[in-house]
Amino acid sequence: MAIPREIGILDISGKYQLNKALSDETDEILRLQGIPWIKRKAVRVASVYLAVKHSTNADGVERIETKQTLTGGVGGNVENRILDWERREVDDPLFGQLIARSRRTPLDELDKDWLKQGWTDEVKEHGIVVTRVEGNPAKGGKKWAMEQTWGFEEIDGERRCARHLDFLGPDGEKVRARLVYDYQGTL
Repeated sequence: MAIPREIGILDISGKYQLNKALSDETDEILRLQGIPWIKRKAVRVASVYLAVKHSTNADGVERIETKQTLTGGVGGNVENRILDWERREVDDPLFGQLIARSRRTPLDELDKDWLKQGWTDEVKEHGIVVTRVEGNPAKGGKKWAMEQTWGFEEIDGERRCARHLDFLGPDGEKVRARLVYDYQGTL
């Protein structure tokens, strides 16, 4: 389902479901992140739901809390993104030890075309949410890095929430993917 016009890029709060028909396959990214084969196969058949709570504090710093749930007993996780570009260590139940940082930035400040292509005029005006996540080998995590941009795109004539992923694997493997989400309603 398309995102209603009253939902804006400065507050993307709501419930979303991954649209697998419109999204790219992510199995290779998961493999390079060290996710075991059986879990990757379970992720492939599971439905993926996001509950997103987007807020801005009195100092103007945005926070996006995303609770990801997968059906079929696969599990899920919670991502807490504070858009201040500070590096934070994260112990993720699926991906292990990570270092993450997030911010909102103008599209022209990105250096990878893949991350800045296809966004709506609203995203171009207010900036894109950028997250950089990497494995933390110093704490036992696998070595990899991924940049993500989050925003809205017009896809098949409908405004949708999307993420562009630019992944660099442990041996220099490069994988790009786009994830597209259907809006499911308010929290």
